[in-house]
Amino acid sequence: MDLTRRHLVSAATVGGVGMMQSRSATARPDTSSGAGASTAAAEAGDTFSARSSDGTVLTGESKGDPGAPEILFIHGLRQSRLNWDKQFHDPALAGFRLVRFDLRGHGDSDKPTALEAYSDADRWADDVAAVIGAAKLRRPVLVGWSLGGYVAGAYLRKHGGSRIAGINLVDAVTKLSPDLLTPLAGDFTASATSHDLATRVAATADFIAACFHRPPAGVELQRMLVVNGMTARAANEGFVRTSTTDLGPAFAAYEGPILLTHGAHDRLVRQAMAEHIRSLKPRSRLSVYAESGHSPFHEEPARFGRELAAFVGEANRS
Repeated sequence: MDLTRRHLVSAATVGGVGMMQSRSATARPDTSSGAGASTAAAEAGDTFSARSSDGTVLTGESKGDPGAPEILFIHGLRQSRLNWDKQFHDPALAGFRLVRFDLRGHGDSDKPTALEAYSDADRWADDVAAVIGAAKLRRPVLVGWSLGGYVAGAYLRKHGGSRIAGINLVDAVTKLSPDLLTPLAGDFTASATSHDLATRVAATADFIAACFHRPPAGVELQRMLVVNGMTARAANEGFVRTSTTDLGPAFAAYEGPILLTHGAHDRLVRQAMAEHIRSLKPRSRLSVYAESGHSPFHEEPARFGRELAAFVGEANRS
């Protein structure tokens, strides 16, 4: 075991369960009576459920004025809606309607066991459509990180872009191609789908480290380890079997604005992936984060919030 993995596993062992228990005890204030309780609940975010076309139930959370410009955050593989905590507490984004949800197989959402529940791009597409409907979104900007970029593209491919104000692709996977992904990403394709528990546990620690230029520590790291461990193995195994490997045409056909955000030190997705989308959409803008790896929204959140706020404003004026 290398030092990075040892650090990650040790941090998870010390107090990880207690941290999750503490969060569940405080995440939802008492709303049984009083206007003050209702206000506190709204500030914490309101949870909702959405049922997708195949019956999969997705858990989501919304925050902000329903009449404000909307942002729908879509997280990456082996992650959860909690990835967007910094954005949900960013003053730069306080004037927007913020919505996030757990992808199928992740977090609090249903975890189908059939591999086709994850290999079929249309299922991911219908999940986004279901969340848009359940959250009563009018015309959101989609923010797709990593796998979330693929999910956003799957939505465009099936449902079109008429209800989408803009798209922010964050270190996004839009084409499953070895020249656009790193060899390390290929290694995780094998280890994360292993039927050997010890192999998957080791891969989880290594995968989290690979998502950052400077790995998180303390409570943040503990929570990430727990969330990654909650992901259904079928989600990893099924997705890599998809026959829909290139969503570039869906983004090329999209008529709205696209912002491409990419960490300069990404160890999983090459910057060439973002540049490929820019070549298909010459009017899109590429913003490279010099101090970030695969997770610029986490590593440079202040800049990310400012740029996202400006992009959403522009998208809603166009």
